Amino acid sequence: MRILIVGPSWVGDMVMAQTLFQCLKQRHPQCEIDVLAPEWSRPILERMPEVRTALSFPLGHGALELATRRRIGKSLKGQYDQAILLPNSLKSALVPFFAGIPKRTGWRGEFRYGLLNDVRTLDKQRYPLMIERFMAQAYDKGAELPHPYPKPSLQIETASRDAALTKFGLSLDRPVLALCPGAEFGESKRWPSEHYAKVAEAKIREGWQVWLFGSKSDHAVGESIRERLIPGLREESMNLSGGTSLAEAIDLLSCADAVVSNDSGLMHVAAALNRPLVAVYGSTSPGFTPPLADEVEIVRLGIECSPCFERTCRFGHYNCLRLLEPDSVIQALGRIGAAPVEVA
Repeated sequence: MRILIVGPSWVGDMVMAQTLFQCLKQRHPQCEIDVLAPEWSRPILERMPEVRTALSFPLGHGALELATRRRIGKSLKGQYDQAILLPNSLKSALVPFFAGIPKRTGWRGEFRYGLLNDVRTLDKQRYPLMIERFMAQAYDKGAELPHPYPKPSLQIETASRDAALTKFGLSLDRPVLALCPGAEFGESKRWPSEHYAKVAEAKIREGWQVWLFGSKSDHAVGESIRERLIPGLREESMNLSGGTSLAEAIDLLSCADAVVSNDSGLMHVAAALNRPLVAVYGSTSPGFTPPLADEVEIVRLGIECSPCFERTCRFGHYNCLRLLEPDSVIQALGRIGAAPVEVA
């Protein structure tokens, strides 16, 4: 059985999509799974043993470009028995339709009748978690999901991990605290830099080293955190934000003895690496997309106006994050243990 997955457009969603791949392999052990997704997602998919091939999708988020979608679909004609669509958009249904894939599965949305022929009606009460909405598409309509739920699990190769350590001149002679202070969603997910700096200072004084992760847009945030450390402690930190590829960031995160992260894509990457994790929530809630790891501490205030799920604070104060004191995170770090680094 050959299955084409039309993948999501966000890092965290792509990580959580592995739960679907795991369910498909449990149900059809010999199935072959290919994922059509943006090129940036290749390092994630290459670390999922369930995925045979990552197929690069050249169009940006929101672009229609009907002719390109038709061309891609025609190039895939006759190669798959089923397509499963994780985005709920009409655009995502076009390639499988043009490919003539016999069974095209997805949730009802954006007038996709005709483009899909295995249309599911989402019951949000039955499937409150995103992974449940992914996993349900591996089974017949109305089927019960298997328990316990599978967890994303990215596989790291020793050679690529060691190459990343060498490239950036990093050593594992001391415990590593990874900080992920960015969030592509917006300011309402970003715990303040000064709070991250307090956590970094506390762990460095305990003999740890601190690595900061993120995209190019997070580099300034990482520098802001480091600048708040006194010179004697600053040298024990490294700002990797924007300096690594996503593949290198994943491999280096696998070395962390503990991770502190906003609700972001890297939070889900850290969870899929099964790193002990403290997840900081402000405007969002762990009730829909919680980190799925063995050792997780959720830290949030839950004030009256949160979760609001807005990109910017409607009141301008960001109290759901600003009032969340560093001590809460430091104490949470004390409650999680350092898990051994596992490599393939």
